[in-house]
Amino acid sequence: MSNNLYTPILAFLLTFWLASCSDVLDKEPLGVLDANNYFKTAEDAVQGVNATYKPLLMNNANNNFYWVFGTLASEEALAGGDGSRPGIIEVDIMKHTAATQEINDFWKLNYAGIVQANTVITKTPQVNADADFKNRIIGEALFLRSYYHFILVQVFGDVPLIVEIQAPDEVRVARTPKAEVLARVAADCELAASFLPVSYTGADVGRATKGAALALAAKAYLYLQDYNSVLSRIADVKALGIYALQQDYRNNFYDSTQNNSESVWEIQHENLELGVGNFLNQWWLSKKVQDGYGFCEVSMDFVNAFEPNDPRLKFTVARHNEPYFGVTYKASFSSTGASPRKYLQNSSEVTQKSDGSINYTAIRYADVLLWEAEALAELGRTAEALVPLETVRARARAQAADPANTLPAITTTDKTELINIIRHERLVELGFEMHRFFDLVRWGIAPDVINGFVAGKNEVFPIPQTELDLNPNLSQNPGY
Repeated sequence: MSNNLYTPILAFLLTFWLASCSDVLDKEPLGVLDANNYFKTAEDAVQGVNATYKPLLMNNANNNFYWVFGTLASEEALAGGDGSRPGIIEVDIMKHTAATQEINDFWKLNYAGIVQANTVITKTPQVNADADFKNRIIGEALFLRSYYHFILVQVFGDVPLIVEIQAPDEVRVARTPKAEVLARVAADCELAASFLPVSYTGADVGRATKGAALALAAKAYLYLQDYNSVLSRIADVKALGIYALQQDYRNNFYDSTQNNSESVWEIQHENLELGVGNFLNQWWLSKKVQDGYGFCEVSMDFVNAFEPNDPRLKFTVARHNEPYFGVTYKASFSSTGASPRKYLQNSSEVTQKSDGSINYTAIRYADVLLWEAEALAELGRTAEALVPLETVRARARAQAADPANTLPAITTTDKTELINIIRHERLVELGFEMHRFFDLVRWGIAPDVINGFVAGKNEVFPIPQTELDLNPNLSQNPGY
């Protein structure tokens, strides 16, 4: 949790932002309406950039369904619940359309963030403050704009690249090739890293840091298959000297141990009954538990993917007769007999079930180490790739009941074999952290793994029909 970074900060600014979410392309840009008058003081700039973080939140107000695309669309999970969210079921069975509500909501949410980021980037130079402060604010906004563009590319492929304040007729532009968007993400993150501090203290914990920007640049290069650049940016992340795996894997998912040494980019949530809590605490909790919706269930494919006695299975998945957030889990709690644990907490820790205080760590250091292993393996430097891979496995091994006979060190230097092992390690290390579907797609193996996946179509999701109606310059993805 954070202290107050994402709490309501300025009534006028939030009112504008919420209105922009409803139809961002039809609104006069903030820069035209009020930014010239508003961005005068350092506090104005802080409030402006704070508002740029709000689309990150996984809460009911945002309807942020990134988890549906990253996790539920993969083989990790199955849609549960009571059927009240048909779009979730559509994505699960690969029957979604341009009218699926969750897809429409995701597009608008992230472009609202981009509009706000562009306003901050454009207007902060006019603020009466010192240069270092203004550069930090611009660095935060550059990073956030990059992150929003990056996840839009993950979901939709080619998307409009919007990097300045635009009037409504100017926003109606064609889609930019995803490689160009990713290259801009990498470049902007490298620039942002030059502006951002290594860390923050107090109420500022949770803001974008130098390490977060460098890591997102590395991830963009990974998607571009520019493996040498991946390694260069990861070397920069490591050189900061502040990141390390937690001794206890579970520390990444406890309220009391968040924003730790393994956290590279962590999206803050807080139980304040002010709409800044994590709704996964309710949406992923079994519907057999009070106030749980059970929209996400664990597949047996995921359960069976773990090597014998890997402790990460119990850390990630609840099964029959295991403790489960104040109750004892029963096989009847889901259609598969298993439910996710991550991002959930006991009722005693929150005042509202939908207002959880568990953050979403979008980039963990374990993820970065596995990018490093993957990039090295892809370059044929397989012996070197074993080092970061072993670092991740060693942490899990140490938490096993019988470490000497669990998760043996990988020794193969065969390139194909090692790449497959690293891919498997990402599944079990990062399960239910919203990476799996996108990994399968970028590796080109989604049709072999996901039931109902149509090659040449389901690598991306459809552009929302409402956006096509608003913007005649947009084109639809193939197959939709």
